[in-house]
Amino acid sequence: MNDANLEARLTDLEGRYAFLDDLLQHLESVVTSQQRAIDDLRDQLEQTRDALKQADLSGGSSQNDEPPPPHY
Repeated sequence: MNDANLEARLTDLEGRYAFLDDLLQHLESVVTSQQRAIDDLRDQLEQTRDALKQADLSGGSSQNDEPPPPHY
């Protein structure tokens, strides 16, 4: 291999490396953002579960406990 060919290959590899490094950083930020969203959704789900348990334990009336309306 001559020096010009080797230089061209090296330049090409450096360009590809720079592109892949940028892509990796972008993907890392996307994954981090998605993980934050998942964590927030898990917290909201847990709060909803707790609220439903509290409503159940506090004797909250459900539709099945109510007598039918007078027109039945």
